[in-house]
Amino acid sequence: MKAKELREMSEVELNKKLADLKQELFNLRFQHAINQLDNPVRIDTVKKDIARVMTILAEKA
Repeated sequence: MKAKELREMSEVELNKKLADLKQELFNLRFQHAINQLDNPVRIDTVKKDIARVMTILAEKA
């Protein structure tokens, strides 16, 4: 997800996106722990997306 796309979202949408990403990260970590994760790079991608969303939220605050 691009930062430009995130800046166009409202704070409510960003908070929902953040919650969704955190849930996805939890699920990915769980799959990784039980060796069912197909693409372990996805964990890093989701972490970076979470950081982007949090940065945009901080900018808007």
